[in-house]
Amino acid sequence: MNLSVNGVTRDVDSGPLTSLLDVLREELGVTSPKAGCEQGGCGACTVIVDGVARRSCLTPIAAVEGAEVTTVEGLGAPEDMSPLQQAFTHHYAAQCGFCTSGMMLAAQAYIDGGGTDDPEAIQEAIAGHVCRCTGYVKIIDAIAAAARGDSFDLTVTAQSAGMVNLGGAV
Repeated sequence: MNLSVNGVTRDVDSGPLTSLLDVLREELGVTSPKAGCEQGGCGACTVIVDGVARRSCLTPIAAVEGAEVTTVEGLGAPEDMSPLQQAFTHHYAAQCGFCTSGMMLAAQAYIDGGGTDDPEAIQEAIAGHVCRCTGYVKIIDAIAAAARGDSFDLTVTAQSAGMVNLGGAV
C-alpha cells in the first residue's frame, strides 16, 4: 500500500487494519498526531485525509490507500509557518501542545471548507477536540483570525483583557 503524507508518496508495509495513527507514528516517523484516548473522542490524532479532518486512531490504513494525508508538518515549518500556525502563535493558542496539531488540522479543514470567523461555527468545527490547558477562547480567536486572513508580527503576542503582565508595566 502507499499514501501521500505531506506531499511525499510513502510505501506502507503495515497490515491493512493497522490504524493510520500507528502507521504515521511507528512506521513513517511522523509524530505530530498524538495517541490520546485512541477511541476517537479527544481529537489529538486528527489529520486531514483528502481535505477532510479524520481521527487517525480510528482509520485503518486500508481505508486511505492512495490518499493525501496532511499532518501539522504539512501546514508549514518553523521558519515558514502557515497563516493558521501564525495565528496560533500570535494568540498563544497552544499551551502544553498535546492537542495542538489535531486542533490545527480540524481548524485548517474548517477554513479550507469555507469556514468563517463565526465563533459558534468554529466551536462546532472543533467540537470533540479536548484541550485540558485552555478555556478554548484563545484557540477560537486564533482560528477566527486565520479565517479572516489576519496577518501577524510574530515578535508580538496578542493580549487579551484577562491577561496579566506579572512584570509590572503593561
